[in-house]
Amino acid sequence: MWDYPTMSTSTVDTKKRVILPAGRPGDIFDIQQQAEGRFLLIRLEKPERAERMSRRACMEAMRKAPLRPTMMWEKLRELTREP
Repeated sequence: MWDYPTMSTSTVDTKKRVILPAGRPGDIFDIQQQAEGRFLLIRLEKPERAERMSRRACMEAMRKAPLRPTMMWEKLRELTREP
């Protein structure tokens, strides 16, 4: 007899969501429109989470930050407010 290949179809709901049979919660896809009515989904790799900085390392980084105000608040107020 004839070979009937199965075709996976999905329906878009009112919030424009589609359920992918091989998708897992949290998967990230790049969606490219190739032609009218033709889309290509590419699963992207999840970036690895960077290790969190300790409180001590955060405080040290803030102390070394080059963007520190050099002008006193009173002087800034004089320059920016109308007399």
